[in-house]
Order: sequence, then structure tokens, then C-alpha cells
Amino acid sequence: MPKTMETALGTITIAEDVVATLAGLAAMDCYGLVGMASRRQVKDSLSELLGRDNPGKGVEVRIDNDFVEVDLYIIVSYGTNIYEVAQNVREKVRYVLNQSIGIQVDRVNILVQGVRVTVPDR
Repeated sequence: MPKTMETALGTITIAEDVVATLAGLAAMDCYGLVGMASRRQVKDSLSELLGRDNPGKGVEVRIDNDFVEVDLYIIVSYGTNIYEVAQNVREKVRYVLNQSIGIQVDRVNILVQGVRVTVPDR
């Protein structure tokens, strides 16, 4: 269900895909995040790594009246504090969604789907 806001000038309707894309882009800016994982697991239980081409693919948004819940399926970098990365992603997503489209997110669920070793650029 899309998010609907009433203003003095009319009604604004924001689709769940827009919220998911903004949340994915906000998450990708966080340190320690390698990428977004697919919401569905492939047959051999490995997470599919998605790049910046589809920022909303690892995000699930549920909007019910005024309640907004966002699930982020992420892959973190090896050697980083998973808890801190998750907290940073959670706060960044809340802030960006509040500032860019003016909605209060009631719940941001972080689901860590994997850890990847990243090779530094030479």
C-alpha cells in the first residue's frame, strides 16, 4: 500500500518502491556495507550480491496506514563490527527517509545475510 500524505495543496502518494530505492541508496553509503543481498535465497543457500544497479532489491517496505516498516538484507565487510554497521545503516535510513520524503519510519529491521572479504584497491 503506498504512503499517502494530505497537504493544504492536495494529496501526495509515494509508492513502496520509491521508499525501498531511497532506503537502499542510503544504506549503500554506510561504511562496512559491501552490498545488498537478495530477499530470496538461491538453492545452495548463498546470498546473491547486488550492486548499485538495483538499490531497492535488497529492501522490503511495508506501509500500513501510518506504520512504516523497512527490512534491509545486507552483506557486510569482513573485519568490521557487524553491530555498529547495522546501527549506522538503521540510523542513516531513518534520517534519509525523514529528510527526503518526510515520513517517520517506525521500524528498520537489519538482516545480515553474509560477510565478504573485500580486497583493497592498489
